[in-house]
Amino acid sequence: MRIAAPDWLGTARPACLNALAIPPNLGVAVLAPHPDDFDAAGTTLRLFQRNGNPISLAVLASGASGVEDGFCTPPTRKQKAGVRESEQRASCAFFGLPPEQLVFLRLAEDETGKLTDSRENRLAIGRYLLKNASRIVFLPHGNDTNPDHRLVWSLASRAASELGLGVTAFLIRDPKTVAMRVDAYTAFGEEEAGWKARLLRFHQSQHERNLNTRQKGFDDRILDVNRQAAKELGIPAPYAEAFELESWGRTLIS
Repeated sequence: MRIAAPDWLGTARPACLNALAIPPNLGVAVLAPHPDDFDAAGTTLRLFQRNGNPISLAVLASGASGVEDGFCTPPTRKQKAGVRESEQRASCAFFGLPPEQLVFLRLAEDETGKLTDSRENRLAIGRYLLKNASRIVFLPHGNDTNPDHRLVWSLASRAASELGLGVTAFLIRDPKTVAMRVDAYTAFGEEEAGWKARLLRFHQSQHERNLNTRQKGFDDRILDVNRQAAKELGIPAPYAEAFELESWGRTLIS
């Protein structure tokens, strides 16, 4: 079943975001389970930024477990968390996100570094969404092999519904997405892909880990997903960021 959506998204599915007249007054919030989830949708967020839409980012977890011991000294969780936050700040500076629009919520994690399914974490996400008041929210898809991605989708959708917020959620396709319906996409070419690769490589700890474990850089891993999405969509552009849309909270009015 197709979800209700604001008028500016039109009725054609999948909607090509490049071709839409997006109201520039709509705020865009990004709920990133880890430092780097923002960057997976970097081209689309850049499209909104160039359109004049205010963008804000909340990073929810430390992402420390994704840093190899050999990357920093000493290899403590605190040190690794600091590395991830520094990388996110650097990528956001390159993107052009004002520093005051980036927050690290540092939600509760278990002993393995995974986010906990707790009332406190749900309320913290709800407070951010309520204070932020954005009508558009980007986050990873809930049908995902990463437990933090699944949990953040669950916590955020529940929080938005409990608070009666009217938002359109853009669920991001990434390398760990299992399956999804494509409701919207942003098409882009080689020049934009080069820019996105630079953005992704600011996450050097992830770039090196991917090279060590997958023999492929973090940039190539994400762009492979974008290349496959464009192929499946059958569009002329070589790359696409793909999204499933959900309506959270009350009925949306554009």
